[in-house]
Amino acid sequence: MKVYKIATIPGDGIGKEVVPAGRQVLEALAEGSTAFRFEFEDFGWGGDYFREHGVMMPEDGLAALKDKDAILFGSAGDPHIPDHVTLWGLRLKICQGFDQYANVRPTRILPGIDAPLKRCGPQDLNWVIVRENSEGEYSGVGGRVHQGHPIEAATDVSIMTRVGVERILRFAFRLAQSRPRKLLTVVTKSNAQRHAMVMWDQIAAEVAAEFPDVTWDKELVDAMTARMVNKPATLDTIVATNLHADILSDLAAALAGSLGIAPTGNIDPERRYPSMFEPIHGSAFDIMGKGLANPVGTFWSVVMLLEHLGEHEAAARVMQAVEQVTADVRLHTRDLGGSATTAQVTEAICRQLAGSPARKAA
Repeated sequence: MKVYKIATIPGDGIGKEVVPAGRQVLEALAEGSTAFRFEFEDFGWGGDYFREHGVMMPEDGLAALKDKDAILFGSAGDPHIPDHVTLWGLRLKICQGFDQYANVRPTRILPGIDAPLKRCGPQDLNWVIVRENSEGEYSGVGGRVHQGHPIEAATDVSIMTRVGVERILRFAFRLAQSRPRKLLTVVTKSNAQRHAMVMWDQIAAEVAAEFPDVTWDKELVDAMTARMVNKPATLDTIVATNLHADILSDLAAALAGSLGIAPTGNIDPERRYPSMFEPIHGSAFDIMGKGLANPVGTFWSVVMLLEHLGEHEAAARVMQAVEQVTADVRLHTRDLGGSATTAQVTEAICRQLAGSPARKAA
């Protein structure tokens, strides 16, 4: 029997509600299975840890995570702590420390979801967005001088390296190649950013030559927002820089119905370090502790985690359970126009897994 070591980091806000829900689903999946089980270790890092220790996670935190098979993360963000402290002190510290350079965000309209694009069927919005996750606009290079004076200046420098651009574009082309449509859109802004983004375009053309079976095109990021709304069926796999993909993936989730259903994986494709999986919805302190958080984004992240571990049959079972639950409007949480609670949705998913034929056969 395979034993997978999973680190859980609830973080802040509703992360403390959805990550335990994700663990509950994984435990339900493994119950009675002779193929695998999970060993969990919880790490209480985040805003509360910062208030006690002055840092979001301990200095040796990466060492504590390094031997794990995967990480299930909740959210980073606390209204009483500056956002750059929470983000750089926890989530980005893990992403960059483990060189999780590919951020993968699938998006599609799940059964039962009333998405805002009324002329768009589920078959027309089935995307995966690949986000460069290690450099670019979020490289952390810059500074502030003469603070508080009229001549104060601040810089944030976008850093793109050939190796960083090549590896994310090659990852995106491979992913597009593995999908039925073999279609990739490369997002750029080389009309205005005439150095790094021009290099990005040039490298895209070079890498494309390695994948003659992939059809690809290029779209300016501002035009891309309109294309996602007006012509969703023309898109399949999308690759963009750290900032551009960050913004576009939130738009994608909204077009699919809610930020609450969207998952993401921070992937080290070379598997030198554990990869980290999380919902994209953020800490949502306004609904924290009320049982209103939508756990579907976490459950879909669990699907990605299982796929990364090679447990494709188990991943398919969880995804099927998610689709069966979203198809029931009585189990929609508030963000989807319903009144179901986090616990009710979680229990429904676990019931589906308990009754699935694959589990009975295990």
